Amino acid sequence: MTLTHPVKYLCIFLCIWLVSCTEVQKKPEISQSVTAEGTVTAALSDTSALAAFSSTTSGIVVQDVTKGAPLFRLSHQDPVTNLVTLLNFSSDGQFLVSADLRHVGLWQLSDGKNLGFWSMQEGITVRDIAVSAQGKHIVIAQNDGKIQHITLKTGRRLEFLGHTRDVNAVDHNVNSVAISPNGRYVLSGGNDYKSYLWDSETGQVLHSFTHPSRVIKVALDNQGRFLFSADSRKQAEIYDVRTGNKISQLQIERSMSFSAARFSDDGKWLITGSPAQQVVIWDVATGKRVHEWLVTPNPNSRPANALVYDVAFSTQGQPVTVSSVGLVELWKP
Repeated sequence: MTLTHPVKYLCIFLCIWLVSCTEVQKKPEISQSVTAEGTVTAALSDTSALAAFSSTTSGIVVQDVTKGAPLFRLSHQDPVTNLVTLLNFSSDGQFLVSADLRHVGLWQLSDGKNLGFWSMQEGITVRDIAVSAQGKHIVIAQNDGKIQHITLKTGRRLEFLGHTRDVNAVDHNVNSVAISPNGRYVLSGGNDYKSYLWDSETGQVLHSFTHPSRVIKVALDNQGRFLFSADSRKQAEIYDVRTGNKISQLQIERSMSFSAARFSDDGKWLITGSPAQQVVIWDVATGKRVHEWLVTPNPNSRPANALVYDVAFSTQGQPVTVSSVGLVELWKP
């Protein structure tokens, strides 16, 4: 049977329409602006009740997401010369750690009080930071491959040197760190193509994982069940914290970069964010994609884009994101 020209065109139109419909991006249920400016960095508390962001002019602002109102404005002295580039909440949401290139600050969120500043030695820069529950311990990843674990009450410092061992590395940047809620265990990943789970009481490596490229993102499950380790290309894996055995590998068709990652409280899901708008929920057991979104891009950038700074699940289990556009967005799975 030969189709007439009008019928052919109608079929082509319908095919194009159906394809375009399947490619329509889901919109966020709620979109809350945390700043009129773009953000330098941002973070979410574990339940997404709080957001913190840093901009070139406002220093650090901690916002109550549930009320849409700022709680505190914090600063590393001159916010222009000491631009805060890293922020991280404790797992209980009661403390915030911040860092510019050479200084780290710790803040108590019940009243916004600063609990201390730590300065790096000359030539050393801060690559990543983490703080334990109750603000008892902080972890500072450095560009020389070293990691400092600091206990606030006693002032004890343990220096982890695991990422300095590869003499063939072009540089020894430690790119990502995560800390267990009790502050004892640390997961770190760096340019040496390795990630380590180690004990801060002894400095002993409990598990090590090797990647084919730089490790750029790690995450620890708050319940102590899983860890996540991802490199700059395609290898992104979930492991059992206790045994070190691989549970799943994220099913990535091409290379994919991660800027944020967090496990759900029930241990079923891993949510990740990327430097290219992408947010994905993965099945922990299988590594399969379950849901996917693109955060709202910056309309003034060409091409339109946004970096996902942090991801979390709300108390109702809904995905929440904060991005470089200055938006906190709530998504429907």
